[in-house]
Amino acid sequence: MAALGSIRKRGVTLIIIVALGLFAFIAGDMFRGCEYFEGQKRQQVGEVLGEKVSVQDFQKLIEEYQDVIKMTQGRDNLTEEEMNNLRDQVWSTFVNNKLIKAEAEKLGLTVTDKEMQDILKEGTNPLLMQSPFVNQQTGRFDLSLLTKFQSEYKKAAGDPQFREQYERINNFWLFLEKTLRDQTLAMKYQALLSHCLISNPISAKMAYDANMTESEIELASLAYSTVNDNDVKIEDADLKAYYDAHKEEFRQYVETRDIKYITYQVKASQGDRTELMKVMQTAIKGLQGDEAPAEVVRKAQSQLLYTGIPVRSQALPRDIAAQVDSMAVGQVTATPFETTSDNTLNVIKLIAKTQLPDSVEYRQIQVFDASPEVARTKADSIYKALQAGANFDTLAVKYGQTGQKQWLTSSMYENSSNFDGDTKTLLTTLNSLGVNEMKNLEFATGNLIVQVTDRRAMTTKYDVAVVKHAIDFTKNTYSDAYNKFSQYVSENQTLEELEKNAAKFGFQVLERKDLANTEHGIAGIRNTNEALRWVFGAKKGNVSQLYECGNNDQMLVVILTDINPVGYRSFENVKDMLKAEVLKEKKGEMLAAKLNGVTSIAAAKQKGATVTTVPQVTFSAPVFVQATGASEPAISGAVAATAQGKFNPQVIKGNGGVYMVQVTKKSQREGGVFNQTTAEQQQRQMAMQAAGRFMQELYLKAEVVDNRYLFF
Repeated sequence: MAALGSIRKRGVTLIIIVALGLFAFIAGDMFRGCEYFEGQKRQQVGEVLGEKVSVQDFQKLIEEYQDVIKMTQGRDNLTEEEMNNLRDQVWSTFVNNKLIKAEAEKLGLTVTDKEMQDILKEGTNPLLMQSPFVNQQTGRFDLSLLTKFQSEYKKAAGDPQFREQYERINNFWLFLEKTLRDQTLAMKYQALLSHCLISNPISAKMAYDANMTESEIELASLAYSTVNDNDVKIEDADLKAYYDAHKEEFRQYVETRDIKYITYQVKASQGDRTELMKVMQTAIKGLQGDEAPAEVVRKAQSQLLYTGIPVRSQALPRDIAAQVDSMAVGQVTATPFETTSDNTLNVIKLIAKTQLPDSVEYRQIQVFDASPEVARTKADSIYKALQAGANFDTLAVKYGQTGQKQWLTSSMYENSSNFDGDTKTLLTTLNSLGVNEMKNLEFATGNLIVQVTDRRAMTTKYDVAVVKHAIDFTKNTYSDAYNKFSQYVSENQTLEELEKNAAKFGFQVLERKDLANTEHGIAGIRNTNEALRWVFGAKKGNVSQLYECGNNDQMLVVILTDINPVGYRSFENVKDMLKAEVLKEKKGEMLAAKLNGVTSIAAAKQKGATVTTVPQVTFSAPVFVQATGASEPAISGAVAATAQGKFNPQVIKGNGGVYMVQVTKKSQREGGVFNQTTAEQQQRQMAMQAAGRFMQELYLKAEVVDNRYLFF
């Protein structure tokens, strides 16, 4: 009982303890739940129509597109800029397809398998022309070639010798097929939308007449620049009134940030350049002598390896291509030349210039066996049979292959930076053989019998050895620059201090407004993704850490000065923009008042207006006024409403000034015959252009979230 009484005395305390314990238990689960959802969020690259997009799924799409580019362009790798463009393209395509599919589903629009088969049978869609199944004789997509490949693909599934090649082609076709289906659905949706926009004979005739009527006018102009800015009084009330009247112009659909930043790029010192020049002079001597070009290029640590494969000039860097055509075979540039665009010193030796086909069609029979010796014996037998007139396709099938003809284009190998010996031998052979000529090539693992069946577009190709070396700085040069920049940053911790002391250290504070997270970095500087992520996670007034970026040659510090959230830009935020517009409006009012009561062009001239004759004014083309330096659609509208020989008493407010017009002549342009059907189609096309913002409207309503900057 005593214990029970003791508990009762401490009842309130016990309740509090139990409540705290229960809260801790619930809170623990809640926080674990929050951590889970936060973790999920960190794996989401974005959101479309409420559907979350994981970074893994998006990466798969990127890799799919990347494989297509590598296959069609013969590329091994893409540059950082190309990858950023690819990610943008993949995201845009993904979002657009999602939006179109959602709208199509509401309307019951689909693309049936029969429609797809009809498109394949017709074979004229431009996408199909990018497939490997184009009949070279007809120049059109051939469904039978696709059917044949799909049958061979199933047979080759268990053959490791051909599996990878067939898999790549199959994946490419699946990509094209999916793209074709999405494209067809989008076209059906747009066609349905276009039929909602119609014209009629009356509006078509009015539009035609307006476009065919040509006027000659006397134009009186008073430019806004003739009024001194100091003579215009602008109150905050004027700005606020303009802001309220044009508020929709200041709507912001995505969050942006305003920043200030300081960047410093490290450059080679004079001592660094002197040492590099020694390397380049050694390379010149090596290329002028008997040393192998590949060895000279390797020793000089050139950015471009020597392959020995002749290429077109467009496959070379622009600065190199600009030199080789005027060089003689065997010539070496006497002195290194500098290219500022890529910050390099360059030396060239033109080894050969020759006419070679841009495209080669060929077929092949691969001969492998347990040992290279057996393979060579078998290959010799096949080669002799072919020389004696045996059918190539028949022999290919006999040895488990198709012998299918395929095209090799210059672009498929020119961008490769290195080749093994076998690849170089094959390319050299294919480029040098004549039509219907064959060769039996011996490789370490077996033989390859090739026959060239067609050669097209003979073009000049260059075998050129290039020593292209970046004008690099040394570690000591970079260390000195880093110490100077880090001292500046560490001694100045706020924006005010950084701005105040920038000139003292030899730096400049720059500004960037409306930075979006889709820009892949800061101020176009490479490798600033981390800094961009910091910007969109920082608070106003924060100063970032020192970032090392660029091509390991730049340093950057960022200050977040403002956050522009989704919605309407604040009055204060757009005040400077408002001042420019209100200034123009008030100047227009002052100049219009000056012309008040004017009844002729001569009277306008007496008021100080510049008078010019403007011929061939039409409703469809805005007038460009030399006196004000502006294009003025409003003048075309006023002229269309004014009869021949009449003076328009209305003062026209334009982009660059105010105007008054006298129409001296009106005539119909020659050569035009009204066609009602054509005119109505043109009206519909114009309406479709005006309605072309439908994707933007769908995008806004879909509440798309784009968090790609967090991952790439």
